[in-house]
Amino acid sequence: MAGLAQGGLAPVATFALSGVVILTGQSLGLDPLHGLLPLLGVLCLMIAVFFANFWRDPDRPIPKDSGVLVSPADGRVMFVRRERANGRRPSKIEREKESIEQDTFTGDWYPEPCNDPLSFETEQRFVAVENEPQDTDVWRVAIFMSPLDVHVNRAPFASTIIAMEHRTGKGRRRGPFAPAFRKESEYNERVRTIFESEDGKRVEVMQISGALARTIIPWKGIGDTLRRGERYGMIRLGSRVDVRVPAAYYEPQVISADAQDPKFPKGQFVKAGSDIIFKRILEEE
Repeated sequence: MAGLAQGGLAPVATFALSGVVILTGQSLGLDPLHGLLPLLGVLCLMIAVFFANFWRDPDRPIPKDSGVLVSPADGRVMFVRRERANGRRPSKIEREKESIEQDTFTGDWYPEPCNDPLSFETEQRFVAVENEPQDTDVWRVAIFMSPLDVHVNRAPFASTIIAMEHRTGKGRRRGPFAPAFRKESEYNERVRTIFESEDGKRVEVMQISGALARTIIPWKGIGDTLRRGERYGMIRLGSRVDVRVPAAYYEPQVISADAQDPKFPKGQFVKAGSDIIFKRILEEE
């Protein structure tokens, strides 16, 4: 049902009611405190409108086409990139080896991907590739969510959540919080969620906090089964959502800002749950 997202009713109602009470009280003869009281009332109503816009959660028509993935977020497509894993987060045993690569910003990496990179078993390090495609390559679509966009995130396809993990920068309890439109923001505080379809195909969705967005709120957890386009969480204020899919099975359907298309100079705008960002590649019979 359209309306406010979870957690939005209390702040909207609190400030709206406060503003109404203050302004009504003045009309009943309360001391205006040199004009500060009506100003406070108007300010409360303005904050209520801001929160209502921020927590809005409109209904969306969900495509019924087979073999498609819908956008998990509202926003502009920053880039569409073919990538290949060349490292992964180390296990406790691997951390004791000398081959561990350390990076102040991104943390520690074991310089080999997972045995099956498309299992997305743990967070992997990816690099862009243009030539000599491999079956283990992925497509990544990065979506920038501005503070004015809807912040509710939706499942890209009918699936079950098989993994969900919260990550921060190395040695940090929170953060970092680089602006979401910068490349480095992919290692901001983030929540990595793995969705698996009935036929075993997996998709990785990364909810990434931005300079303003510092709270990622999952509404679902490991083991939950979702319909295509079903709400599963949100990010408060502007942020970013990255989607990785197996390049051998899906092809992108969106235009990014990097494409420099005159029709979409800032990248195509997509809506969570209703706009298709990937289509399944038809397998030869």
